[in-house]
Amino acid sequence: MERGVRRFAIGCCVAAMMASAAWAQSASEKKLTWKPVPFAILRYNDEAPASWNIYHTEKRGLLLVRLWKRYLLIDIREEEVFDIDPQKVTPQGENVEWASSDQPQEPIEISEWKSRDVGPVQRIRFRFGTKGHVLELQLPLLLNGKPAY
Repeated sequence: MERGVRRFAIGCCVAAMMASAAWAQSASEKKLTWKPVPFAILRYNDEAPASWNIYHTEKRGLLLVRLWKRYLLIDIREEEVFDIDPQKVTPQGENVEWASSDQPQEPIEISEWKSRDVGPVQRIRFRFGTKGHVLELQLPLLLNGKPAY
């Protein structure tokens, strides 16, 4: 009878470990809600595109930019830009959902990254490749210089 109890206890431990691993994996794949940045401005080659939006989440320094049908993840601190598969971004009203586990391994090539505070906005400007198009984001700042989103 003791063998049966031991086997049962070992089985319970293994099941608990498997459930814990599955929960950790599902938590890492959880989609985050990205909210629009109010009063932001986006310029593509010094013109306003017809269809765009800039989204943020609780983690500062990360932005999700929708430019026409394309999504870009912009890491301000690391000065990196990633091309995001639009099929993995789910619109939820004015918000979108996207899991950071879907982030590509390699950023896209950019050059001429410039970031500076221009009065009440933070201006981020970079070029795709070395001779490509230019994308500029203007993000609102509070009076203390911190992001308003």
